[in-house]
Order: sequence, then structure tokens, then C-alpha cells
Amino acid sequence: MAERHLEIEQKYDAAADFVLPELDGLPGVASAGEPEVHDLHASYFDTADLRLAAHGITLRRRRGGTDAGWHLKMPAGPEGKHELRAPLGRPLVVPAQLAGLVSAYTRGEELRPVATLETRRTVVRLLAENGDELVEVADDLVTGRGGTNGEPERWREIEVELKDGTPELLKAAGKRLRKSGAKKGKSSSKLGRLLGEAVVPSVSAAARAAARSRITAATSNGKGPSVTTGEVVVAYLAEQVEAVVAFDPKARLGEEDAVHRMRVASRRLRSILRSYRAVLDEERIAALGPELRWLAAVLGEVRDLEVLRMRFAEAPAFLLEDLEKRERAAYRRMNASLKEPRYFALLDALDGLIADPPLAEAADRKARKELPGLVTRAWNRLAKDYASISTADDPDEARHETRKTAKRARYAAELAVPVLGVGAKRVVKDAKRIQEVLGGHQDGVIAMEHLGAAAKRTRVPAEAFTLGVLYGKEQCASEAARDRLSTTWSQTLGPSF
Repeated sequence: MAERHLEIEQKYDAAADFVLPELDGLPGVASAGEPEVHDLHASYFDTADLRLAAHGITLRRRRGGTDAGWHLKMPAGPEGKHELRAPLGRPLVVPAQLAGLVSAYTRGEELRPVATLETRRTVVRLLAENGDELVEVADDLVTGRGGTNGEPERWREIEVELKDGTPELLKAAGKRLRKSGAKKGKSSSKLGRLLGEAVVPSVSAAARAAARSRITAATSNGKGPSVTTGEVVVAYLAEQVEAVVAFDPKARLGEEDAVHRMRVASRRLRSILRSYRAVLDEERIAALGPELRWLAAVLGEVRDLEVLRMRFAEAPAFLLEDLEKRERAAYRRMNASLKEPRYFALLDALDGLIADPPLAEAADRKARKELPGLVTRAWNRLAKDYASISTADDPDEARHETRKTAKRARYAAELAVPVLGVGAKRVVKDAKRIQEVLGGHQDGVIAMEHLGAAAKRTRVPAEAFTLGVLYGKEQCASEAARDRLSTTWSQTLGPSF
């Protein structure tokens, strides 16, 4: 397993004659350590078309310094990066785990060297009174090869990395550097600076940014361009495609809530393709629905077990151990599925959905006029399904279907929020409340099914008794959620545009 940690740093550009200022005396800093000099050699790996760089990801093999080895850095907020490390190994063979974590981006394409950086690094560590390292300041003289012009490029930059210090200290150190002549870095990574315009933003990111820009201009003061329904739909779809890919490596690593959020993004995509089918060419999107349902099912096995483990956090050890064992096995199956050509083909199809949107005639209509009807249609379907519960042969199945249509109504309204504002937000809130009440009921049903199956497997009377007690609690909780449904529904307002 690769070593993992969160890296939070700021970069500053500096002239050749820049003099690093005195850094002791900053908040919490008792002293600055003696400068340490390291010579670093890094080879950066990417696909031929720089897919990793397009998503702000760097993969390198670095020799020299105190952390020689393979480093994979992935964005984690505006100033943070998740960094995973592996031993040096072989020069041209990317460690399997690191290659797997970026496979949603590479999709079978070869990872090969695309640039090298030689760095003379001078490190100054800012220390607390007890000797703890608060911040590391690295003064780097860099020579890069592999840029667009083919010639070596040289520059100087200062990296300020947070260790055990506070964000306030990071900010104060940056302020002192700027007062001494340093400037906020033009790029978040050395590789990004070297490659420059050779890095093309991902299709989904570019489409989302363009559409969001027009939507913002159109809704900020009413004087902007007339936004079409198609533009709003594509912006939302692009956001969800980005989310699926961004949460992929986090899901593979088992990070908290990552599988859930990746699954939600896949469900949002499938839901919008259904709710907004009047805006989209049904023939061109027909194949996406089953594949998105397959992906949601792959992720769903893990997610259902995660929910049960959290729900039974205070349960006896024998039950938790069984759940954890099943969850580990589900993760293995999930990771195997995420290596399949079927998954990569789906990602390619989603990219195609954004690059060449399958828009129908209704897509050209003004969003302010078209979206209210589409959101209302999704809500009316929810109302119809809710009404069917009282006459259904299987009320639990009807509740389950109503929960699914509540999600679709919620997502349909979410898409429209940038254009319709408060009216759409109210629909989102109402649909979410219905979804959560029915979710509480459904979670209880799933928990009871699991407990019932576990009771059949055990031969220990004490365990069977404990499972019976837990079953009774889940049944009460599920019935209480079910009984809240009518009250919750009576408090909804529905669409009003």
C-alpha cells in the first residue's frame, strides 16, 4: 500500500536575485533551522496527450532529497493535494497501485516520461519552541526539459508547505515573501508551468466553465445573453461527469464517503437523461442509461455495506466483523469492475456526451421558459407515485419507487436552480425531505434483511438473541419513518414558478 498524506502548500515566483527574508518571528515560530541543500531529479509520467496534467494531476519518480520515490499528487481543494508515495522501484515502470489510481484518466493509454526537472533545493524549516516543524520553505532553482519549445527552461520559485503549523502561519509566511519581492505563483505545479499551453483542459471542465459563464451572465443582472435549455443541461451533466472521474481514485482508496458521492454523480447523470429526455436525442443517449445503472450497482454493493456498518456501529463485535469482511470483499469486486474495458468505455461515452451533446429541438428554447415545465413534470410524477402507495399491492415496493422519483424530482430541480432560483430551490428542498423520510424507511428494511440473513447463519443462541433485539429496533425505526411520510408530504408546496 502506498504511503498517503495531505499536502498543503503555496508557490511563489522569485527573480534570480531574490533574497529569502528572515522568517523567524512569524506567529508561533521560535526559530528557523539551518538551510539544507538537496539536488533533486524528477521524471514526470503522463499519457501522450497529457491527460493527467489536464486534470491537475502529477505523477513523478524523483531521486534525491529526503523523500525519494514515486509521488502521485491529486488536487484536494484550492491549495491542497493528496499525495501518495511508493518506493523508487524501476525507472520506467509505474507502480501498479499508482497506475490504477489514475486509470479513470488514462483508460488503458500508456504512461510514459513527458518531462524532467532538475532542482537545486534549499530548505529552511520553521520550528516551534518544542522543536516541532511548523512550515517548510523550499527555495528552488529549477531546470525543466520537455516544454513546448524543446529548449531547457530555468526559473526560481519558493514553495511554502504547511507541516504542523496553522493556515494563519502559512498566510503570514506568504505575506512576508511577497513583501520581499516574491509573487504568487503562476502555476500550481512545476510541471504545469513547464508544459504550459500543451496542457488542454478536460472536455467536461471546459464545457462546464463555458456554460456556467453564460448562465451567470444571464442571471446576474438580467442583461446577459439568453441561455438555452441545452446549455443548462450540458453544464449540469458536465459537472456530474467531472465528479464521477474525480471520485474514482478516492473510491478505490476507500476514502470516507467517496463511493457514495461517485454513485450519486452517476445517478444524477442517469436521472437527468430521463427527466430531460425532451431536450436530448433519445436515440443517441439510449445506451448510456443501462451502463450508468450498471456502474451505480457496482458502487451500490459497497455503499449498502458502508451504511450498514455505520448503522450498526454499536453492535456486537461478531456482527461488525462480518460486515467488515463483506465490505472488504465488495471493495475488491468494485475495484475489479473499475478496471474493466466496460467502465472505460462508459467514461469515454460520457466524455462524448459533453464534447458533442446529443441535443434535440427543445434544447434551443430559452431556459427560463422551458425549465419550469420540465421541473413540474418531474414533480407531478413524484406526486403520482406517492398517491399510488395507498392502493398498491406491495406498499413497500411503492414507497421504494416513490423514493426514486423523489430523487429524480430533486435532481431535475437542482439543474434548474441557476436559472429559476428560489422556486427551484424549494422543489429541491421538498423532494429531498421526501427522499430522506423514505430513505430512513428503506434503510431499515435493508438492515432487517441483513439481520434476518445473519440470524439464519448463526448457531450461537446469544448471537441470535442479540440479532433479534437489533431487528426489533430496526423495525421500529423503519415504521416510524414510514409513519412520518404523510405528514412530510402535507408540508411540501410543490412547484410554483
